[in-house]
Amino acid sequence: MPDVGVKVLVEVESHNGKAKFEGIVLHPAADGHLTLKLANGYNASYPTNDILSVEIIEVPQNNDIQQSSDFEFDEKLPRVRILHTGGTIASKVDYKTGAVVARFEPHELVASIPELANIANIEAEKLGNMFSDDIRCQHWNKMIDATSKAFAEGCDGVVITHGTDTLHITSAAMNFAWSGKGTAPPGPIVLVGSQRSSDRGSSDAAENLIAAVYWAANAPKPCGIAGDSAVLVMHASSNDGSCSIHPGTGVRKLHTTRRDAFQPVNSQPLATISDISNNITIELTSQYSKLLEDTSVEITQSATHYSPTIRIAQFIAGPWLHEEEIEAIIMTSPQAIIIHGTGLGHLPIDDSENDAPENTKVWRALTRCINRNIPVIITSQCIHGPIDMNVYSKGRKQIDMGLLGHGSVSSPDTVLVKTHWALSNNLDISEAMKSNLCGENNISLME
Repeated sequence: MPDVGVKVLVEVESHNGKAKFEGIVLHPAADGHLTLKLANGYNASYPTNDILSVEIIEVPQNNDIQQSSDFEFDEKLPRVRILHTGGTIASKVDYKTGAVVARFEPHELVASIPELANIANIEAEKLGNMFSDDIRCQHWNKMIDATSKAFAEGCDGVVITHGTDTLHITSAAMNFAWSGKGTAPPGPIVLVGSQRSSDRGSSDAAENLIAAVYWAANAPKPCGIAGDSAVLVMHASSNDGSCSIHPGTGVRKLHTTRRDAFQPVNSQPLATISDISNNITIELTSQYSKLLEDTSVEITQSATHYSPTIRIAQFIAGPWLHEEEIEAIIMTSPQAIIIHGTGLGHLPIDDSENDAPENTKVWRALTRCINRNIPVIITSQCIHGPIDMNVYSKGRKQIDMGLLGHGSVSSPDTVLVKTHWALSNNLDISEAMKSNLCGENNISLME
């Protein structure tokens, strides 16, 4: 069998007859098998007894991989700083246990993808080595300060490598930090992750990072009103070759394992980066191009921050929402309450058949919250679609109660981040929820 790394064309005897497959030889998935990385990025294994022929197409050159510090500075190229926080994009498989562990250092990550040296002058800085479910607002503040420092030191763009589980939450947080008050950062900020660890044959890490660096180096200056002050870059489909540039305020992880797990929510991608392994290109959408025509936005050199003392409680509307849970949370003195309502944003607060007194008690508990000046904000479990409490009488009752959120097209996670940012920066919550601060309520980006 050919060595690992060799590109081959194999003919195999399958259940459906003879078939040919082209790919790069990987370490075998099992004894007596040949494992290939196919052109679509996925792995396939074939028993060696079923292989009829093997044709070698290309043998890789044994060039030493340059360390990031060894890349020669090219004055013609932009300067991009990669801020490393951890996650699967910077992980390896521990083959003793089968677990994925975060242990790539920044220089390892850059050195493993030498193509980056042809896109930009790369710098790397380690902020941490965490899985994204451990990231809190104090870590957002570190990222905010690190991006400010990078621009102050002359970088043209910034890339943040990050775990995927809360990648969309951090991208929203960076947008409000830089553009919540109507400003824009000096250059592109890109958040990027991967669904498969960097040393796996089916990894999406390399193409995602190449696309992220390319956007940071070549994208138009952010306008701040399109969720573009911090974009999120991930695979556009399960296949290799293209990545979507999502507005950081209008995207969500909607699948646990697929490489195209990130999909727009009440928005559309700002752009697509295509032909990543050959002649890489950027194609902006017409809607984004139109928003970029507004050049009046103020460029800021420093961003706002998040207060670690803010406490926001969350509830899910449904048969299990009770007064006692709401009252128990109030005892912890939250600064706001967010309820993931059903449909258009409805809550169980009516007892039309006189057989559900629990609903009346929920209504009373929420009324007490409003009377105590605790903002109660409604979003939807549906994820997609607007919050419209004007359609049904129940919704209008909720508006009369003082519940906030009507008219919002933000994803639930973005609403949560927006609330945290507004409270951290002493904004009026009612006015903030009605507003489109940095693309989170941008109707023109809805599909």
